[in-house]
Amino acid sequence: MPPAGDTDLLAALLDGMDAALCAFDPDGTVTHWNREAERLLGWTGREAVGRRFLTGWALRAADAEEVHDRVMGALDRPGPRAAEFAMVTKEGSRLLVRARSCAVRDHRGRPAGVYCSFSEAHRQAGPERSLSVVEALFTGAPWGAVLVDADLRVALVGPVAARMLRRDGDTLPGLPVADLPRTGGGELEAVVRHVRDEGGPAAPVDLWVGTEDGTGTGTGTGGRRCWRSAFLRLDAPSAGGTAPLGVLWVFEDVTDARLAEQETAQLRTRGSRLHRAALAAAECEDPMEAAAVHLDSSLAGFAEHAVLDLLVGERRLVRRLVAPCGASGPQPCLPAEPAGIPVRYDDGHPALQAVERCGPVRASFGPVDPLDEAVRPRIREWAAARRWPADTAHGLCAALRSRGRTLGTVTFLRGAGRRHFTREDTVYAEEVAARVAASVDQSLLAARRPRPERHRRPGAG
Repeated sequence: MPPAGDTDLLAALLDGMDAALCAFDPDGTVTHWNREAERLLGWTGREAVGRRFLTGWALRAADAEEVHDRVMGALDRPGPRAAEFAMVTKEGSRLLVRARSCAVRDHRGRPAGVYCSFSEAHRQAGPERSLSVVEALFTGAPWGAVLVDADLRVALVGPVAARMLRRDGDTLPGLPVADLPRTGGGELEAVVRHVRDEGGPAAPVDLWVGTEDGTGTGTGTGGRRCWRSAFLRLDAPSAGGTAPLGVLWVFEDVTDARLAEQETAQLRTRGSRLHRAALAAAECEDPMEAAAVHLDSSLAGFAEHAVLDLLVGERRLVRRLVAPCGASGPQPCLPAEPAGIPVRYDDGHPALQAVERCGPVRASFGPVDPLDEAVRPRIREWAAARRWPADTAHGLCAALRSRGRTLGTVTFLRGAGRRHFTREDTVYAEEVAARVAASVDQSLLAARRPRPERHRRPGAG
């Protein structure tokens, strides 16, 4: 028999449990009955202990045999057993409970009895439903799910989220949330912190992040992905919402849709700009003035500078126009003169390549961090070697083609703070070059014939 102190400690532990608990010896006699069982059914421990099982008082006689087999059957089977059955309160009402029974063995491994914990079935349904939701969300949902604790560290990562992050999900718990993506972690942490402290945005937000290995998917984003994200603060129910447990981050990849939207908006804007430039160029008496209008109109949101070089002979280019209109061009860009100034392009220059190929040529210094002061001298050296402005990091040369001939090139230039030219940019540059080439060709033809009388449109200034 255990010492009195141990017995008192065991009784205190049993009475302090949130679940109702009773115990039976190998013959089925009740040996323990805690306070939660007393509260739930109304039978006191003095009334329960010593009775033969639950038949006739806590169970209907019709249910007793089946329940006895379920509960006492734990003596012959390892591990706990779960069951649902109806019990009877002291007032005579029935209560559906969910019970777990397990055998208790002595120091020799022989069955010494059975303990049975039970609670109202509907009280367990809530937590079990919550657990099922969590399991479905983190294992079966088609979107990514990450649970972040109150210290802004990763607590749980679903398999879909791990695949989207291109990380091993087992290594992520405990990691600061800012370290989850390769890029964009600072913005992610700021949103999670705001949700934890304030409750979060009312609507989902788009986050552009970089995956761990930086690989792209052919979308031209350089490994950056757009994740439509929703955030939900998890509060402790007992704390009345004052003690957040963490933040649930649910997201899906919408990169393709966002890129399509951007491309559509970009095409609409550029088409409108080309239309307005064509209307303005049609009112220019001098075809070279019309070419300058096309160049000036094309720069907004596209490039910082544009230069027009015309072909003289087979490989000699002379500078004719610099955009923005009227600019002398930051050195070493040559100023534009009516007669044209020869440009000393070295062999292999993108402009000469564009003439040889009769098509566009892109050139870029490479991935550039605009805040890195150490790289600026290298950018200036790279640009100077190509006779471009000192801040140029990306160039796009398009051939001027008209009536089956190459007339020269138009070069668009971007600074270090801009991204490199894409294939979509090349299409736009070729469209501008075609319009400029038509004006240049018209200028060359006009130089050999009398000019027609000028007629303005009604209302034109």
